[in-house]
Amino acid sequence: MNIGHNSCKVTILATSDLHGAVMPWSYADHSLQHSGLAKLATLIHSIRSSNPTTVLIDNGDLIQGTPLSYVHARIERESIHPLVKCMNVLQYDAGVIGNHEFNYGLDVLKEVVKQSSFPWLSANTVNKKDNRPSFGPPYFVKTLANGIRVGIVGLTTQYVPHWELPSHIEGLEFKDAVATAHYWVQYLREQEQVDIVVASYHGGFERDMVTGEMTEEDTGENQGYQLCKQVKGIDVLITGHQHRKIAAEVHGVAVVQPGVQGSHLAQIDLELERSSEGWRVVDKRTELLGVEGVCADLDIIELMRPYEIKTQRWLDKPIGTLNGDMRILDAMQARIEEHPFIEFIHAVQMHYGGTRISCTSLFDNNSPGFSTNITMREVVSNYIYPNTLRVIRITGQNMKDALEQSARYFKLADDGEITVNDSFLYPKSQHYNYDMWEGIEYELNISKPEGQRVTRLYVDGAPVQMEAHYDVAMNNYRAGGGGSYPMFVNKPILKDIPTEMAELIVTYIMERGTIEGGVNHNWCVVNKGVDTTDRA
Repeated sequence: MNIGHNSCKVTILATSDLHGAVMPWSYADHSLQHSGLAKLATLIHSIRSSNPTTVLIDNGDLIQGTPLSYVHARIERESIHPLVKCMNVLQYDAGVIGNHEFNYGLDVLKEVVKQSSFPWLSANTVNKKDNRPSFGPPYFVKTLANGIRVGIVGLTTQYVPHWELPSHIEGLEFKDAVATAHYWVQYLREQEQVDIVVASYHGGFERDMVTGEMTEEDTGENQGYQLCKQVKGIDVLITGHQHRKIAAEVHGVAVVQPGVQGSHLAQIDLELERSSEGWRVVDKRTELLGVEGVCADLDIIELMRPYEIKTQRWLDKPIGTLNGDMRILDAMQARIEEHPFIEFIHAVQMHYGGTRISCTSLFDNNSPGFSTNITMREVVSNYIYPNTLRVIRITGQNMKDALEQSARYFKLADDGEITVNDSFLYPKSQHYNYDMWEGIEYELNISKPEGQRVTRLYVDGAPVQMEAHYDVAMNNYRAGGGGSYPMFVNKPILKDIPTEMAELIVTYIMERGTIEGGVNHNWCVVNKGVDTTDRA
């Protein structure tokens, strides 16, 4: 909406971390959800109708995360990617490469970029051979009807190589986001003569936005605070990756982060005034618009119908039966006492890894476990990430250190109840970073200080030797040190199985027809107790 000849309002809209979510319902149980791009589309149309000087950006982690996106990437790749099809119709101005864009390999990502009617930006993801951005231009300039020029530079968390399979990022280099932003923001200001600079960064905040205190280990995974403080000339910083809900101002920069799976749309309104030197931003307002109570856009629903039919048919495909009970009725209890579903994941990992020791996690509090008649829907509802399987060789000390890291997941409430440590809940929920182990016997005593909670650690009835070596099956994310497990970094890789874990799970079940549910009680979590270090 033009305010006057010498003043104008420009609106920046942003989505981030959609993770394949379009439809407003759950693929696990068909329940209605307050999320998804179909609902966001209604908000987008409404805002655009009231202000045509609007820019629409997606901040990454788009193409992975739901059965809809999985089926397209792994089963049905003949048609255009469903998320890209929606974004083309919604006339997105730009998209940013997120870390999960690499999960299905470079062929899938390049195909997605080619199908898009908008540019994919990541100025700091470059080709090793020529140092040029790998997926297109480092920035995009949109000239609005009133002549205002908006420059958008895309940035991706430089931490991608710590998580991703080497084959999925072959030939790529991920440069420091802050140093890259310094160069391109200045370029946009001086060479492109833009009036507004938007930095869209698929990464989050490493510091408290008010106090500036560090909130996590300084690994370079998240550099949002540095971007605001150190890079001059940014008007708007769109962030993501941490799945937080942020609408704030940091060091004069308007900052947003719109949650996850389309729960919110970020809106930044900029008031500009024109002088003899050109347009100048004089006011910034940020807001997150939730989709609860918003009707889904019927055109998007209809657009997705053929994809959705194929997805639902695939999800309902039966693959085997269960003798026992693997339903997860209480996620917290499944992390405190050994659960048959977790025991089953260990069995799969040890079978294909050829090991006697395994570690894995319960990824999400919404994981349903398995019912008597197991379907594809249940597999992908539980194993929600496209992880692969690795076997690495670690020492007994590495094992103990990893268990101590997992034990940090817990804290004791005032009444002695074992609860979740706030650091695993904020600023981002990280239930997937608590591991449970099979093939060893251990006890975690949460009444003891952090770093001293492993009060029992045995293998084959004898204490684990700190200098001895043990082969352990785990997913590639953890094997690379992801989730604050540096003790696993650069360990010898004995097996690197490229097949996704979900596929291994399906194959394991189908080969057997019926699987058994049970536990062997090889570990426990307690909040008090006697010294058990000498107990076999």
